[in-house]
Amino acid sequence: MSKKSKKIGLAAVAVVAVGIIVWLFAGKKEKSSISYETEKVVRTTIQNSITATGTIEPVTSVTVGTQVSGIVAHLYVDYNSEVRRGQVIAELDKTNLLSELNTAKANLNSVQSALNYQSSNFNRYKTLFEKGLVSADEFESARLSYQQANQQVAQARENVKRAQTNLGYATITSPIDGIVLSKSVEEGQTVAASFSTPELFTIAQDLTNMQVIADIDEADIGGVKAGQRVSFSVDAFPDDTFQGTVKQVRQQATTESNVVTYEVVISAPNNDLKLKPGLTANVTIFTLEKSDVLAVPSKALRFMPNEAFLTPEQKIEDYQGDTKLWTQEGNTFKAHKVSTGITNGVLTEILGGISEGAEVLTDFNMTGGNEAQGEQQASNPFMPKPRNNKNNQQQKKQ
Repeated sequence: MSKKSKKIGLAAVAVVAVGIIVWLFAGKKEKSSISYETEKVVRTTIQNSITATGTIEPVTSVTVGTQVSGIVAHLYVDYNSEVRRGQVIAELDKTNLLSELNTAKANLNSVQSALNYQSSNFNRYKTLFEKGLVSADEFESARLSYQQANQQVAQARENVKRAQTNLGYATITSPIDGIVLSKSVEEGQTVAASFSTPELFTIAQDLTNMQVIADIDEADIGGVKAGQRVSFSVDAFPDDTFQGTVKQVRQQATTESNVVTYEVVISAPNNDLKLKPGLTANVTIFTLEKSDVLAVPSKALRFMPNEAFLTPEQKIEDYQGDTKLWTQEGNTFKAHKVSTGITNGVLTEILGGISEGAEVLTDFNMTGGNEAQGEQQASNPFMPKPRNNKNNQQQKKQ
């Protein structure tokens, strides 16, 4: 045998050997197995929520100032002092104000004396004019002087009232019942009220009834409404969860760094006085909440049996419709026509069509065989599915 013939023979043997090896390995594919995941139809609470941050504030707080300038003579309250409406909380030095009042009173007495004289003078000229003893010009001059004296007296009386009012402003009282949150002055300090009202104190009316002002993003504000339940926490008490209610959704938008937010007012009962003004609250607003509803995982409504993975003895009982749940009863995959209610994306309310406790199919798992190919075929809606003639003949439509 020539060398060339030997080479051809060896090549043929190698090809045959490779073919046998490929056949052996290909023939040892492990048979695939399909298992299905189920979930029970249960009664539960469906919730949907959004989160935000806010600031705790008193429901009512008043800034107390002064309308007159002067030196702070006395302070009768301090931080955290409890005050009553009308209680004196500070006094300004009244020396200059008393001087202004006395000057106004002295001026009033002077113009009052002038008025008395002009009144007598006018009456005398009136009598003489009626008898024709004085001219009309002299009578009109006397009447004008009398009227001017009247006006001067009226002006002087107003000056006295103004001086008395300013003297009253030197005694500063609390406008509400509450507690002093801040104090901005000390005794001996001069306050000037020429251009703006100086702030002396901030008084909160009731610290047992607080509120949270939360900033809600524009993407979430559409779902927030008055009356919704709110839970929130503060860093000062990380183990406590506080409850509240949405009271108001304000229409005014705030834009900061191109982010648009809206203020939402949330009630915050504070009977134990743990919540303090200025604390930052981490807020959860429940925009959707419904208790004691029949529900299933939302993915159960997207499940569909795949004919490619059925055994010869298994069959499908389907119906023409979009909203359905599937159960496996022995070798039969049965579709149940249902109607749905609210959903939060994870759970969906079932209004009818299936009973509580029923186990519905939600997903499947493949083990063994060419798993990657099977999973790709099951997950890709554009892959053609092989037909099972036997199953198609046994399929029933409801």
